[in-house]
Amino acid sequence: MSTSRFDGVLAPVITPFQEDLSPDARRLSRHCQWLVSQGAGLAVFGTNSEANSLSLKEKLGLLDSLCEAGIDPAKLMPGTGACALPDAVELTAHAAKLNCGGVLMLPPFYYKGVSNDGLFAFFAEVLQRVGDESLQIYLYHIPPMSGVPLDTTLVERLAKAFPANIAGIKDSSGDWNNTLALNELGLEDFRVFCGSESFLLQNMQAGGAGCISATANVNPSEIRSLYDNWQAADAPQRQQRLDQIRSIFQSVPMIAALKAATAHYSKDSAWLRVRPPLLPLGAGEIEPLLEKLALADFQMPDI
Repeated sequence: MSTSRFDGVLAPVITPFQEDLSPDARRLSRHCQWLVSQGAGLAVFGTNSEANSLSLKEKLGLLDSLCEAGIDPAKLMPGTGACALPDAVELTAHAAKLNCGGVLMLPPFYYKGVSNDGLFAFFAEVLQRVGDESLQIYLYHIPPMSGVPLDTTLVERLAKAFPANIAGIKDSSGDWNNTLALNELGLEDFRVFCGSESFLLQNMQAGGAGCISATANVNPSEIRSLYDNWQAADAPQRQQRLDQIRSIFQSVPMIAALKAATAHYSKDSAWLRVRPPLLPLGAGEIEPLLEKLALADFQMPDI
């Protein structure tokens, strides 16, 4: 793996499915190529990728397919966290072998109320078993979904124990004070990403590295524009515009909404498919969503 660290805007890339609900590697590669062209990095196998509805075998195959399709592995930050230690090790090691820029790692999330010592042991064991000195792990803190928080004490302990390998964190707690506290740890070259572009301007002002956000799947260039111009006089207005678009997508189930918009603007209805237990939006939800986006002059240029 490269020892350089991520910054900027990354999308937890939505996963297209074929009629039999198997992953569609061709469409995924094409969407990744579009995202890169719009200035975004690729956090494949994130929450909005339906990652925990994908098998280990499927993720391994998709990573290979992306690299074979010409996606620069340095742009890839695949999610490799798993409840089972061997699964996390195998996927992380494969990402390292492919020279991915880093990995985004959930804690093991089935058992609740586990100690910081137990979580520390999990990440330490992954590092030891993968055995790649250049491995870059970005911790993934999303307690509303995982139920297993990564508190600042644990984050600091991991980063200080493994400064070459614990490269940063994505904070999807939805709590700005927590993101601020992570920035204020003052860890050397430790990259703090907010989990929504709604916090992007604040995160940049606090010394953060950028955002890894669901709506970067559909609005990457505008989010990237704020990242590039966060010190400009019009940055607050840019932030308001991002908040407006995000609120539209948040008005209905997010993953299905992202796929509905992608299907509409790319003129490819295959994007509507989600894997159960999720369901696609109904016509009564898609039409109002698209109307709101049109009123907001939203576009997905060149999709």
